[in-house]
Amino acid sequence: MSGKEEKEIEEFLKKMEEQIYEEMRKIYSQKAIELLKGQVNRKRVDKADGYAKVKGTCGDTMEMFLRINNDVIEECSFETDGCGSTQICGSAATTLAQGKTILEALGIISADNIIKFLGSLPESDIHCAQLAAETLRRAIADYLANKSYPWRKHYRP
Repeated sequence: MSGKEEKEIEEFLKKMEEQIYEEMRKIYSQKAIELLKGQVNRKRVDKADGYAKVKGTCGDTMEMFLRINNDVIEECSFETDGCGSTQICGSAATTLAQGKTILEALGIISADNIIKFLGSLPESDIHCAQLAAETLRRAIADYLANKSYPWRKHYRP
């Protein structure tokens, strides 16, 4: 492939990306697009202090991983096989929880607060925010249930 062909392909891909983001702006807030584009907090964590895996009503699955020190969520990340809205909501939920105490996180994590944080979410995708909130609540519950038995985290997926 010549240098000219490579440049043409790069320009084509850049235009396609711009068109995709232009279409996304019709649906999502700028904050939501930035979370999706940056894959914010999207990663697996081995031997997490809190872990949950939840399957949503639409069939999307989300996993959350918590690193906790003195009941403060120092790291909160997720993985999903879901759609763009599920990815956005996972990033939003983990961002909201990061740096909070367990009690603070439990007090603020809800589908409504995720949507407020994002600015908006299509009505048809509210279940994605519910999935993210539920997965985070279950990861916190897992941490609390195993707090007295820290060795258990070594036997989880």
